[in-house]
Amino acid sequence: MEHKRIYLCLAHMSGNEQKYIQEAFDTNWVVPLGPNVNGFENDLAEFVGGEKDIVALSSGTAAVHLALLACGVGQGDEVIVQSFTFCASSHPITYLGATPVFVDSEEDTWNMDPILLKEAIVDRIAKTGKKPKAIVPVYLYGMPAKIDEIMAVANEFDIPVIEDAAEGFGSKYKGKVCGTFGKFGVLSFNGNKMITTSGGGAMICENKAAKDEIMFYATQAREAFPYYQHEKIGYNYRLSNICAGIGRGQMTVAAEHIAHHKHVYELYCELLKDVEGISIHKNAFEGCDSNFWLNTITIDPSIRVQGEENAYAVAVQGAVGGAAGVTHKSGSIHTDCEPNTNVEAMRIYLDAAGIESRPLWKPMHKQPVYAKSPAYVNGVSESLFKKGMCLPSGPMVTDEDVKYIVGKIKECIKIEQYGTLVASILSKTLVR
Repeated sequence: MEHKRIYLCLAHMSGNEQKYIQEAFDTNWVVPLGPNVNGFENDLAEFVGGEKDIVALSSGTAAVHLALLACGVGQGDEVIVQSFTFCASSHPITYLGATPVFVDSEEDTWNMDPILLKEAIVDRIAKTGKKPKAIVPVYLYGMPAKIDEIMAVANEFDIPVIEDAAEGFGSKYKGKVCGTFGKFGVLSFNGNKMITTSGGGAMICENKAAKDEIMFYATQAREAFPYYQHEKIGYNYRLSNICAGIGRGQMTVAAEHIAHHKHVYELYCELLKDVEGISIHKNAFEGCDSNFWLNTITIDPSIRVQGEENAYAVAVQGAVGGAAGVTHKSGSIHTDCEPNTNVEAMRIYLDAAGIESRPLWKPMHKQPVYAKSPAYVNGVSESLFKKGMCLPSGPMVTDEDVKYIVGKIKECIKIEQYGTLVASILSKTLVR
């Protein structure tokens, strides 16, 4: 029997969303403000600990943008950002005419290396005569960064920290919710996140004054006049009351979603523990409590996978993740930094079996668009990108799905390894 298609991470509706959406239509609050927006912000504030103020926004990217703006980032400034991340962590820096300065990862959490961070700050001050305007660490795939160490460096130089917790909703560091350590925290509610508003995000603010200032810029920066008066550039970044209604419904199952992701992680650990050459990324230290938004593995370069010789034989059509837009047709199959052939072969093998998998994020310092940006690297993120893979982890992934996925991983390794073994035996026999 053919197995169903298993997607990497899809949102799961609770059944409560319709209630809030219907209320929005019934009361005619079909705008980017309203009771659902207020209610969703209150729910989020309670979720992150009750000591912070929340602004609901149209995306996590918008939250990064406004956080940078609030930190005073502008034309000619520099901002330190983790290299091992999605482009939404770095692109908003360029929106403001600033330059991203990329810092590589440490091996434990795969997140920003605090030692390299300090080296980068010292070097930027020596080279430019001024310190970076902000630091943007990321909670990659939900894994908490070594945020105490990062904050210590930031405080030493008095540089504000913007925590990109877009993938880290519900993750904790020493019992405290990720996104609540720095000046601002960023959340995402895209369709593939721990909870979703279909598209949306939020900013965790220090206090109400910071929240009010962010809301000012998020609603086109309108001054208090009986007509539209604009003295600063604003943005149309507020979350709609309809989407916020979805978010309120999702908050009723947020804990359930997080628990399920952790359960799927435990099952992957158990089923992969005896598979030589395959390692699953685990909580890195005591007090590190990942939500395991995506479970990730690394594949030893020595592992042979069925079809590896044809891994890059055909150019991929479209874009990874099923981009909901137009992509440029690639002029080449290869780039100067790409997953190893065994990783790509496994991705293709799993895809043929109805399983969506994906390479890890390609480090930003290896992206052509950032070729001229300063980068402080140690080889960790590039090495992980070459040998890493994301596995299905969402609320719709069942125990049977995980068993099927791991079975296919073993299958694509064993078939090739068996073939290699047979070829070796035959070769020795013929020599004799």
